[in-house]
Amino acid sequence: MASRMFDFDGAGGNRLSGRLEAPETTPRGWAIFAHCFTCGKDSHAAFRIARALSRAGIGVLRFDFAGVGDSTGSLGDGSFAADVDDLLTAARAMGDAGMPASLLVGHSLGGAAALSAAASLPDIRAVATIGAPANVSHVLTQFDPAELDRVMADGQAEVQLAGRRFLIKRSFVEDIGRHNVEEHAAKLQRPLLIMHAPRDAVVRIEHASRIFLAARHPKSFISLDTADHLLTIPDDANYAAQLIGAWAARYLPALVHETQQLEPAKGVTATETGSGSLQVAIESGEHRILADEPVSVGGLGSGLSPYELVSAGLAACTVMTMRLYANRKGIKLRQASATVDHSKVAGMMPADRFTRTIALEGSFEGDQKARLLAIADRCPVDLTLVRGADVQTRLAGDEKAMPSTAVEEQS
Repeated sequence: MASRMFDFDGAGGNRLSGRLEAPETTPRGWAIFAHCFTCGKDSHAAFRIARALSRAGIGVLRFDFAGVGDSTGSLGDGSFAADVDDLLTAARAMGDAGMPASLLVGHSLGGAAALSAAASLPDIRAVATIGAPANVSHVLTQFDPAELDRVMADGQAEVQLAGRRFLIKRSFVEDIGRHNVEEHAAKLQRPLLIMHAPRDAVVRIEHASRIFLAARHPKSFISLDTADHLLTIPDDANYAAQLIGAWAARYLPALVHETQQLEPAKGVTATETGSGSLQVAIESGEHRILADEPVSVGGLGSGLSPYELVSAGLAACTVMTMRLYANRKGIKLRQASATVDHSKVAGMMPADRFTRTIALEGSFEGDQKARLLAIADRCPVDLTLVRGADVQTRLAGDEKAMPSTAVEEQS
Protein backbone atom coordinates (compact mmCIF):
# COMPACT_ATOMS: atom_id res chain seq x y z
CA MET A 1 0.00 0.00 0.00
CA ALA A 2 1.50 3.31 -1.08
CA SER A 3 1.49 5.89 1.73
CA ARG A 4 3.38 9.17 1.52
CA MET A 5 3.46 12.63 3.01
CA PHE A 6 1.40 15.30 1.27
CA ASP A 7 2.01 18.72 2.82
CA PHE A 8 0.47 21.92 1.47
CA ASP A 9 -0.12 25.54 2.42
CA GLY A 10 -3.34 26.23 4.28
CA ALA A 11 -5.67 29.17 3.77
CA GLY A 12 -4.22 31.05 6.75
CA GLY A 13 -0.61 30.72 5.62
CA ASN A 14 0.12 27.71 7.84
CA ARG A 15 1.89 24.66 6.49
CA LEU A 16 -0.52 21.75 6.80
CA SER A 17 0.78 18.23 7.29
CA GLY A 18 -1.00 15.52 5.35
CA ARG A 19 -0.59 11.87 4.50
CA LEU A 20 -1.85 10.36 1.28
CA GLU A 21 -3.10 6.77 1.33
CA ALA A 22 -3.04 5.71 -2.33
CA PRO A 23 -4.53 2.40 -3.51
CA GLU A 24 -2.23 -0.23 -4.98
CA THR A 25 -4.69 -0.62 -7.83
CA THR A 26 -6.32 1.88 -10.18
CA PRO A 27 -8.03 4.49 -7.95
CA ARG A 28 -11.81 4.45 -8.11
CA GLY A 29 -11.64 8.02 -6.89
CA TRP A 30 -10.06 10.30 -4.28
CA ALA A 31 -11.36 11.36 -0.88
CA ILE A 32 -10.40 13.83 1.83
CA PHE A 33 -10.78 12.85 5.49
CA ALA A 34 -11.49 15.64 8.01
CA HIS A 35 -10.57 14.62 11.56
CA CYS A 36 -12.41 15.35 14.80
CA PHE A 37 -11.68 18.33 17.05
CA THR A 38 -8.06 18.12 18.35
CA CYS A 39 -7.71 14.52 17.03
CA GLY A 40 -5.35 14.88 14.07
CA LYS A 41 -4.64 12.85 10.97
CA ASP A 42 -3.11 9.97 12.95
CA SER A 43 -6.12 9.31 15.17
CA HIS A 44 -7.49 5.76 15.22
CA ALA A 45 -10.45 6.71 13.07
CA ALA A 46 -8.47 8.75 10.52
CA PHE A 47 -5.73 6.16 10.13
CA ARG A 48 -7.90 3.05 9.97
CA ILE A 49 -10.64 4.47 7.77
CA ALA A 50 -8.15 5.96 5.31
CA ARG A 51 -6.25 2.67 5.10
CA ALA A 52 -9.44 0.63 4.68
CA LEU A 53 -10.78 2.95 1.97
CA SER A 54 -7.47 2.72 0.10
CA ARG A 55 -7.73 -1.08 0.18
CA ALA A 56 -11.16 -0.64 -1.41
CA GLY A 57 -9.58 1.38 -4.23
CA ILE A 58 -10.32 4.90 -2.92
CA GLY A 59 -7.28 7.12 -2.36
CA VAL A 60 -7.52 9.26 0.79
CA LEU A 61 -5.81 12.42 2.02
CA ARG A 62 -5.86 12.74 5.81
CA PHE A 63 -4.32 15.93 7.12
CA ASP A 64 -3.93 17.95 10.31
CA PHE A 65 -5.93 21.17 10.58
CA ALA A 66 -3.87 24.23 11.53
CA GLY A 67 -2.59 24.03 15.11
CA VAL A 68 -3.12 20.27 15.35
CA GLY A 69 -0.59 17.45 15.02
CA ASP A 70 2.28 18.29 12.68
CA SER A 71 0.65 21.32 11.06
CA THR A 72 1.90 24.77 11.99
CA GLY A 73 -0.25 27.38 13.71
CA SER A 74 -2.13 27.47 16.99
CA LEU A 75 -5.47 25.83 17.67
CA GLY A 76 -6.54 28.84 19.70
CA ASP A 77 -5.82 31.22 16.81
CA GLY A 78 -8.03 29.25 14.47
CA SER A 79 -11.76 28.80 14.15
CA PHE A 80 -14.32 26.49 12.61
CA ALA A 81 -14.37 28.77 9.55
CA ALA A 82 -10.59 28.35 9.28
CA ASP A 83 -10.99 24.55 9.31
CA VAL A 84 -13.48 24.81 6.47
CA ASP A 85 -11.04 27.00 4.53
CA ASP A 86 -8.30 24.41 5.14
CA LEU A 87 -10.58 21.74 3.67
CA LEU A 88 -11.12 23.89 0.57
CA THR A 89 -7.36 24.39 0.26
CA ALA A 90 -6.79 20.63 0.62
CA ALA A 91 -9.20 19.98 -2.24
CA ARG A 92 -7.38 22.49 -4.43
CA ALA A 93 -4.01 20.93 -3.58
CA MET A 94 -5.35 17.49 -4.50
CA GLY A 95 -6.69 18.79 -7.80
CA ASP A 96 -3.40 20.51 -8.62
CA ALA A 97 -1.61 17.20 -7.99
CA GLY A 98 -3.86 15.37 -10.47
CA MET A 99 -5.94 13.66 -7.78
CA PRO A 100 -9.26 15.55 -7.77
CA ALA A 101 -11.32 14.68 -4.70
CA SER A 102 -14.87 13.50 -5.31
CA LEU A 103 -15.69 12.32 -1.76
CA LEU A 104 -15.52 14.10 1.61
CA VAL A 105 -15.48 12.06 4.82
CA GLY A 106 -15.71 13.94 8.11
CA HIS A 107 -15.44 12.62 11.66
CA SER A 108 -17.20 14.50 14.49
CA LEU A 109 -16.50 18.24 14.06
CA GLY A 110 -14.73 17.30 10.82
CA GLY A 111 -18.10 16.03 9.59
CA ALA A 112 -19.63 19.44 10.22
CA ALA A 113 -16.71 21.04 8.36
CA ALA A 114 -17.21 18.64 5.43
CA LEU A 115 -20.90 19.59 5.18
CA SER A 116 -19.95 23.27 5.17
CA ALA A 117 -17.08 22.96 2.69
CA ALA A 118 -18.98 20.83 0.16
CA ALA A 119 -21.09 23.81 -0.95
CA SER A 120 -17.93 25.45 -2.33
CA LEU A 121 -16.54 22.30 -3.97
CA PRO A 122 -18.49 21.48 -7.15
CA ASP A 123 -16.32 18.41 -7.89
CA ILE A 124 -17.37 16.71 -4.65
CA ARG A 125 -19.96 14.10 -5.56
CA ALA A 126 -20.82 12.76 -2.10
CA VAL A 127 -20.29 13.45 1.61
CA ALA A 128 -20.11 10.99 4.52
CA THR A 129 -20.15 12.01 8.19
CA ILE A 130 -19.27 9.95 11.27
CA GLY A 131 -20.53 11.06 14.68
CA ALA A 132 -21.03 14.63 13.47
CA PRO A 133 -22.76 17.21 15.70
CA ALA A 134 -25.87 19.02 14.45
CA ASN A 135 -24.56 22.30 15.87
CA VAL A 136 -20.90 23.35 15.88
CA SER A 137 -21.23 24.94 19.32
CA HIS A 138 -21.63 21.41 20.72
CA VAL A 139 -17.81 21.31 20.90
CA LEU A 140 -18.01 23.81 23.77
CA THR A 141 -19.62 21.12 25.93
CA GLN A 142 -16.19 19.46 26.02
CA PHE A 143 -14.73 22.45 27.89
CA ASP A 144 -14.69 22.85 31.64
CA PRO A 145 -17.28 25.61 32.32
CA ALA A 146 -14.92 27.50 34.61
CA GLU A 147 -12.15 27.47 31.99
CA LEU A 148 -14.61 28.60 29.33
CA ASP A 149 -15.66 31.49 31.55
CA ARG A 150 -12.00 32.54 31.85
CA VAL A 151 -11.65 32.49 28.05
CA MET A 152 -14.61 34.85 27.68
CA ALA A 153 -13.59 37.11 30.55
CA ASP A 154 -9.85 37.40 29.78
CA GLY A 155 -9.95 37.06 25.99
CA GLN A 156 -7.94 33.84 26.13
CA ALA A 157 -7.08 31.04 28.54
CA GLU A 158 -5.61 27.56 28.65
CA VAL A 159 -8.16 24.76 28.65
CA GLN A 160 -7.83 21.01 28.94
CA LEU A 161 -9.17 18.85 26.11
CA ALA A 162 -8.59 15.13 25.64
CA GLY A 163 -5.90 15.19 28.31
CA ARG A 164 -3.92 18.04 26.71
CA ARG A 165 -3.71 21.78 27.34
CA PHE A 166 -4.64 24.24 24.58
CA LEU A 167 -4.68 28.03 24.49
CA ILE A 168 -8.17 29.07 23.34
CA LYS A 169 -9.18 32.62 22.42
CA ARG A 170 -12.53 34.37 22.76
CA SER A 171 -12.72 34.72 18.96
CA PHE A 172 -12.73 30.93 18.64
CA VAL A 173 -15.70 30.59 20.98
CA GLU A 174 -17.60 33.42 19.27
CA ASP A 175 -17.02 31.96 15.80
CA ILE A 176 -18.30 28.54 16.88
CA GLY A 177 -21.82 29.90 17.40
CA ARG A 178 -22.11 31.42 13.92
CA HIS A 179 -22.35 28.15 11.97
CA ASN A 180 -25.51 26.15 11.35
CA VAL A 181 -24.77 22.53 10.41
CA GLU A 182 -28.41 21.68 9.71
CA GLU A 183 -28.59 24.56 7.24
CA HIS A 184 -25.48 23.28 5.46
CA ALA A 185 -27.04 19.80 5.29
CA ALA A 186 -30.26 21.21 3.83
CA LYS A 187 -28.33 23.05 1.11
CA LEU A 188 -25.91 20.21 0.33
CA GLN A 189 -27.58 19.00 -2.88
CA ARG A 190 -25.27 16.00 -2.88
CA PRO A 191 -25.72 12.40 -1.67
CA LEU A 192 -25.15 12.26 2.10
CA LEU A 193 -24.30 9.28 4.30
CA ILE A 194 -24.74 9.81 8.04
CA MET A 195 -23.07 7.28 10.35
CA HIS A 196 -23.54 7.43 14.10
CA ALA A 197 -23.35 5.11 17.10
CA PRO A 198 -26.48 5.00 19.29
CA ARG A 199 -24.28 4.82 22.40
CA ASP A 200 -22.00 7.69 21.41
CA ALA A 201 -21.41 9.48 24.72
CA VAL A 202 -19.66 12.50 23.18
CA VAL A 203 -22.10 13.44 20.41
CA ARG A 204 -25.45 11.87 21.14
CA ILE A 205 -27.52 10.09 18.49
CA GLU A 206 -30.07 12.94 18.44
CA HIS A 207 -27.55 14.98 16.43
CA ALA A 208 -27.64 12.42 13.62
CA SER A 209 -31.45 12.57 13.58
CA ARG A 210 -31.40 16.36 13.23
CA ILE A 211 -28.90 16.29 10.36
CA PHE A 212 -30.86 13.52 8.62
CA LEU A 213 -34.15 15.40 8.89
CA ALA A 214 -32.57 18.60 7.59
CA ALA A 215 -30.89 16.96 4.60
CA ARG A 216 -32.61 16.29 1.31
CA HIS A 217 -32.53 13.02 -0.61
CA PRO A 218 -30.49 11.10 -1.54
CA LYS A 219 -29.55 10.58 2.09
CA SER A 220 -28.76 7.47 4.11
CA PHE A 221 -28.27 6.63 7.78
CA ILE A 222 -26.22 3.72 9.11
CA SER A 223 -25.97 2.79 12.77
CA LEU A 224 -22.49 2.00 14.06
CA ASP A 225 -24.01 -0.17 16.78
CA THR A 226 -21.77 -0.36 19.88
CA ALA A 227 -18.89 1.76 18.53
CA ASP A 228 -17.54 4.61 20.65
CA HIS A 229 -17.19 8.16 19.37
CA LEU A 230 -13.51 7.83 18.41
CA LEU A 231 -13.91 4.38 16.78
CA THR A 232 -11.05 3.09 18.92
CA ILE A 233 -11.86 -0.57 18.16
CA PRO A 234 -10.33 -1.55 14.76
CA ASP A 235 -13.37 -3.59 13.72
CA ASP A 236 -15.61 -0.52 14.12
CA ALA A 237 -13.36 1.65 11.94
CA ASN A 238 -13.03 -1.10 9.32
CA TYR A 239 -16.80 -1.59 9.31
CA ALA A 240 -17.40 2.14 8.79
CA ALA A 241 -14.85 2.31 5.99
CA GLN A 242 -16.24 -0.74 4.21
CA LEU A 243 -19.75 0.73 4.25
CA ILE A 244 -18.53 4.15 3.08
CA GLY A 245 -16.67 2.51 0.19
CA ALA A 246 -19.70 0.47 -0.88
CA TRP A 247 -22.06 3.46 -0.59
CA ALA A 248 -19.76 5.88 -2.41
CA ALA A 249 -19.01 3.50 -5.30
CA ARG A 250 -22.07 4.58 -7.28
CA TYR A 251 -21.11 8.24 -7.02
CA LEU A 252 -17.42 7.95 -7.91
CA PRO A 253 -16.11 8.35 -11.47
CA ALA A 254 -16.50 5.21 -13.57
CA LEU A 255 -13.44 3.01 -14.03
CA VAL A 256 -12.29 3.02 -17.65
CA HIS A 257 -10.58 0.03 -19.25
CA GLU A 258 -7.54 1.08 -21.25
CA THR A 259 -7.13 -2.35 -22.82
CA GLN A 260 -9.50 -4.57 -24.75
CA GLN A 261 -11.68 -6.75 -22.55
CA LEU A 262 -10.43 -10.31 -22.14
CA GLU A 263 -12.83 -13.17 -22.76
CA PRO A 264 -15.13 -14.02 -19.84
CA ALA A 265 -15.24 -17.57 -18.47
CA LYS A 266 -17.75 -19.86 -20.17
CA GLY A 267 -18.85 -23.19 -18.71
CA VAL A 268 -15.99 -24.00 -16.34
CA THR A 269 -16.97 -27.21 -14.50
CA ALA A 270 -15.42 -28.73 -11.37
CA THR A 271 -16.29 -32.39 -10.65
CA GLU A 272 -15.10 -34.72 -7.92
CA THR A 273 -12.76 -37.42 -9.26
CA GLY A 274 -13.11 -39.87 -6.38
CA SER A 275 -9.37 -39.74 -5.73
CA GLY A 276 -8.68 -38.49 -2.25
CA SER A 277 -11.13 -36.37 -0.33
CA LEU A 278 -10.85 -33.07 -2.18
CA GLN A 279 -9.45 -33.62 -5.67
CA VAL A 280 -11.63 -32.25 -8.48
CA ALA A 281 -11.27 -32.20 -12.24
CA ILE A 282 -11.74 -28.78 -13.81
CA GLU A 283 -12.89 -28.75 -17.42
CA SER A 284 -13.61 -26.00 -19.92
CA GLY A 285 -14.04 -27.02 -23.53
CA GLU A 286 -11.07 -29.19 -24.44
CA HIS A 287 -9.01 -28.10 -21.44
CA ARG A 288 -8.71 -30.16 -18.25
CA ILE A 289 -6.67 -29.64 -15.08
CA LEU A 290 -6.81 -30.93 -11.51
CA ALA A 291 -7.45 -28.87 -8.40
CA ASP A 292 -6.73 -30.09 -4.89
CA GLU A 293 -5.57 -29.06 -1.44
CA PRO A 294 -2.24 -29.87 0.25
CA VAL A 295 -1.84 -33.11 2.18
CA SER A 296 -1.67 -31.07 5.40
CA VAL A 297 -5.35 -30.14 5.10
CA GLY A 298 -6.66 -33.48 3.82
CA GLY A 299 -5.93 -33.33 0.09
CA LEU A 300 -3.49 -35.21 -2.13
CA GLY A 301 -1.52 -32.14 -3.22
CA SER A 302 -2.22 -33.15 -6.82
CA GLY A 303 -3.23 -29.74 -8.16
CA LEU A 304 -3.60 -26.04 -7.52
CA SER A 305 -5.75 -25.07 -4.53
CA PRO A 306 -8.82 -22.84 -5.11
CA TYR A 307 -7.00 -19.71 -3.91
CA GLU A 308 -4.02 -20.64 -6.08
CA LEU A 309 -6.39 -20.83 -9.04
CA VAL A 310 -7.72 -17.35 -8.22
CA SER A 311 -4.14 -16.11 -7.95
CA ALA A 312 -3.34 -17.80 -11.24
CA GLY A 313 -6.22 -15.96 -12.90
CA LEU A 314 -4.92 -12.62 -11.63
CA ALA A 315 -1.34 -13.42 -12.68
CA ALA A 316 -2.39 -14.58 -16.15
CA CYS A 317 -4.69 -11.62 -16.70
CA THR A 318 -1.92 -9.26 -15.60
CA VAL A 319 0.57 -10.65 -18.11
CA MET A 320 -1.98 -10.75 -20.95
CA THR A 321 -3.10 -7.18 -20.28
CA MET A 322 0.49 -5.89 -20.35
CA ARG A 323 1.16 -7.81 -23.57
CA LEU A 324 -1.93 -6.40 -25.31
CA TYR A 325 -0.97 -2.88 -24.20
CA ALA A 326 2.68 -3.28 -25.26
CA ASN A 327 1.68 -4.53 -28.71
CA ARG A 328 -0.80 -1.69 -29.18
CA LYS A 329 1.65 1.01 -28.03
CA GLY A 330 4.71 -0.39 -29.81
CA ILE A 331 6.60 -1.06 -26.54
CA LYS A 332 9.46 -3.54 -27.01
CA LEU A 333 8.41 -5.95 -24.28
CA ARG A 334 10.25 -9.24 -24.78
CA GLN A 335 8.74 -11.17 -21.88
CA ALA A 336 6.55 -10.45 -18.86
CA SER A 337 5.78 -12.56 -15.81
CA ALA A 338 3.69 -12.04 -12.69
CA THR A 339 3.83 -13.89 -9.38
CA VAL A 340 0.81 -13.60 -7.07
CA ASP A 341 0.74 -14.55 -3.40
CA HIS A 342 -2.48 -14.76 -1.38
CA SER A 343 -2.69 -14.19 2.36
CA LYS A 344 -5.18 -13.41 5.12
CA VAL A 345 -4.40 -10.27 7.12
CA ALA A 346 -5.77 -10.18 10.67
CA GLY A 347 -7.68 -7.00 11.52
CA MET A 348 -8.03 -5.97 7.87
CA MET A 349 -11.39 -5.85 6.10
CA PRO A 350 -11.64 -7.47 3.65
CA ALA A 351 -8.99 -9.83 5.02
CA ASP A 352 -7.76 -11.16 1.66
CA ARG A 353 -4.56 -9.67 0.25
CA PHE A 354 -3.15 -10.56 -3.18
CA THR A 355 0.46 -9.44 -3.55
CA ARG A 356 1.64 -9.23 -7.15
CA THR A 357 5.31 -9.18 -8.22
CA ILE A 358 5.93 -8.29 -11.87
CA ALA A 359 9.11 -8.96 -13.90
CA LEU A 360 9.64 -7.22 -17.25
CA GLU A 361 12.29 -7.93 -19.89
CA GLY A 362 12.80 -5.82 -23.00
CA SER A 363 14.12 -2.56 -24.38
CA PHE A 364 12.25 0.27 -22.68
CA GLU A 365 12.34 4.02 -23.19
CA GLY A 366 11.28 6.82 -20.87
CA ASP A 367 8.31 5.87 -18.69
CA GLN A 368 7.33 2.73 -20.61
CA LYS A 369 7.96 0.43 -17.62
CA ALA A 370 5.85 2.66 -15.39
CA ARG A 371 3.05 2.61 -17.98
CA LEU A 372 3.13 -1.18 -18.13
CA LEU A 373 2.90 -1.39 -14.33
CA ALA A 374 0.02 1.11 -14.33
CA ILE A 375 -1.90 -0.88 -16.94
CA ALA A 376 -1.34 -4.05 -14.91
CA ASP A 377 -3.44 -2.46 -12.16
CA ARG A 378 -6.29 -2.18 -14.66
CA CYS A 379 -6.47 -5.75 -15.87
CA PRO A 380 -10.07 -7.06 -15.82
CA VAL A 381 -9.48 -9.65 -13.09
CA ASP A 382 -7.81 -7.01 -10.90
CA LEU A 383 -10.82 -4.70 -11.30
CA THR A 384 -13.19 -7.60 -10.54
CA LEU A 385 -11.38 -8.36 -7.29
CA VAL A 386 -11.29 -4.68 -6.29
CA ARG A 387 -14.92 -3.93 -7.11
CA GLY A 388 -16.43 -7.26 -6.11
CA ALA A 389 -18.72 -9.46 -8.18
CA ASP A 390 -22.25 -10.85 -8.16
CA VAL A 391 -22.32 -14.64 -7.58
CA GLN A 392 -25.59 -16.42 -8.33
CA THR A 393 -26.44 -20.08 -7.60
CA ARG A 394 -29.02 -22.35 -9.20
CA LEU A 395 -29.79 -26.08 -9.07
CA ALA A 396 -28.97 -28.02 -12.25
CA GLY A 397 -32.12 -29.16 -14.03
CA ASP A 398 -34.36 -26.78 -12.11
CA GLU A 399 -35.09 -23.97 -14.58
CA LYS A 400 -37.37 -22.21 -12.10
CA ALA A 401 -34.74 -21.91 -9.41
CA MET A 402 -34.01 -18.33 -8.42
CA PRO A 403 -30.52 -16.91 -7.89
CA SER A 404 -29.45 -17.12 -4.25
CA THR A 405 -29.55 -13.34 -3.93
CA ALA A 406 -33.19 -13.27 -4.99
CA VAL A 407 -34.04 -16.07 -2.52
CA GLU A 408 -32.50 -14.06 0.31
CA GLU A 409 -34.50 -10.97 -0.65
CA GLN A 410 -37.76 -12.87 -0.43
CA SER A 411 -36.99 -14.79 2.78
